Amino acid sequence: MTTPKKTPATAETPTAPADAVTAVTTTEARPEETPTVTVPAAVVGPTLSVDVDPVTVVLAHHLRIDGTEYKPGDEVLVNPDFARHLRTQGYANRA
Repeated sequence: MTTPKKTPATAETPTAPADAVTAVTTTEARPEETPTVTVPAAVVGPTLSVDVDPVTVVLAHHLRIDGTEYKPGDEVLVNPDFARHLRTQGYANRA
């Protein structure tokens, strides 16, 4: 396969003005950047201490924990101290 040779521009060949803007469009859709979790797989937030059971809380507001977005109504397993903090700040429903 051969590459076509470029021909030099002459006075008869129209050229684009220097301030012309070329629009580039893409047809690819961007993936959503933040994942949405509906079922807790593990304890989120601070790690558990030894011999401490995780607590399930129902979130009252949108919240991002460890880079993951949670919607209102989602149930998450958390450290009991973190659950108390979330309830105090109004991010989790009172039990």
